[in-house]
Amino acid sequence: MGNLAQQYIDIAKEHYPHEPEFLETVTEVLTSVEPLLEAHPEYIESGLVERLIEPERGIQFRVPWVDDNGKVHVNRGYRYEFNSALGPYKGGLRFASNVYPGIIKFLGFEQIFKNALTGLPIGGGKGGSDFDPSGKSDAEVMRFCQSFMSELYRHIGPNTDVPAGDIGVGGREIGYLFGQYKKLTNRYEGALSGKGLTFGGLAGRAEATGYGVVFFLREMLKHFGDTLEGKTVVVSGYGNVTWGTIKKLNEFGAKVITISNHEGYVLDKDGVEGDKVDYLLDLRASGNRKCSPYADKYENAEFIPDKKPWEVPADIYIPCATQNEITLEDAKQIVANGAKYLCEAANMPTTPEAVAYLKENGVIIGPAKAANAGGVACSCIEMSQDAQHTFFTPEEVYDQLEKIMVNIHRQCEEASAVYGLGYDLVAGANIAGFERVANAMMAEGIV
Repeated sequence: MGNLAQQYIDIAKEHYPHEPEFLETVTEVLTSVEPLLEAHPEYIESGLVERLIEPERGIQFRVPWVDDNGKVHVNRGYRYEFNSALGPYKGGLRFASNVYPGIIKFLGFEQIFKNALTGLPIGGGKGGSDFDPSGKSDAEVMRFCQSFMSELYRHIGPNTDVPAGDIGVGGREIGYLFGQYKKLTNRYEGALSGKGLTFGGLAGRAEATGYGVVFFLREMLKHFGDTLEGKTVVVSGYGNVTWGTIKKLNEFGAKVITISNHEGYVLDKDGVEGDKVDYLLDLRASGNRKCSPYADKYENAEFIPDKKPWEVPADIYIPCATQNEITLEDAKQIVANGAKYLCEAANMPTTPEAVAYLKENGVIIGPAKAANAGGVACSCIEMSQDAQHTFFTPEEVYDQLEKIMVNIHRQCEEASAVYGLGYDLVAGANIAGFERVANAMMAEGIV
């Protein structure tokens, strides 16, 4: 890394010394785009990088709510509207106990470039709360969501900021949030995406991120004259992203042999296919946050507690759970297993050290900001559907999604080649996304 990128990383460290997740993504992006910065001195002269690493707006608010026993609780709510150069802010809401500004800004900064890669008119933002919906009743979740939206509604709208779901925010939460938004504003409009099909949601949205990952992965293999047919795949997680990923992998003839969560992983050498894929939805809906019942239901499946699935030999690895789930030690195991491909379905699931080790040892990485952009792409398609007061069929959605993911891969491939980096999709994704945002910011002036 040269001095140019480091000087901006140092600025971020000075301003946000206690937000390691945010500093991690700033370092990862700026290190990759240094050749682009060197080729465009006008970016430096206009203070563009300093402006990019500062959110345009950050909102923090209290969220009081009452549980079923009448006890009052107070959580923190956040929304960081990071960059609107390409369109209204777009990015999910995360409800989890570990949420704090550093996590939200880490996700929001990534979202800028992910959204840019889609080619759609959306900026980047992210939000959430340290509220954990697991174990809460529907009534408690509703009261929390209504309180959360009672503040957030002032800052969002179809042409301003359009939140969606993320960890802890699924169809139930989006429904409650939208209901409160509609009541407070007296407007029925696309201020949220990820809605139910009965009130403006998009057919195929639940599986969109996973399908998009596999479309991107298919293009990676195609670059090397390879296909998914007959490949063995290890995935993590067991929620919507994992479910969609497994469904599409099965369609392309691959064999998925694991699912996982925080308690361990399930190994199913027969393959997660057929009714087993549908059972993942039942597991997720049960609310117990465990994947081990899968092994109880299917006799040839085995549950391995307190371990990660990366120890299982496979052709391809797809982390679908959360950030930093693949460490340097995990990367060493993946390399020892002889894998050639890793495609990120979760948001930055591989630590920087692990990414570096994998690349040094010839593993081809599909980075999250490119590979999992199918989710936000379909959120934007939902915005279009709402604005037109129409309805897109699942087939129309899948067709648009596939074209977007193929184009994202092409952009990453070409950007990497232009700067003499070979087939480096990690760098290519950062460069292509950064350049689109940067050019828009240059055109719009110092704002």
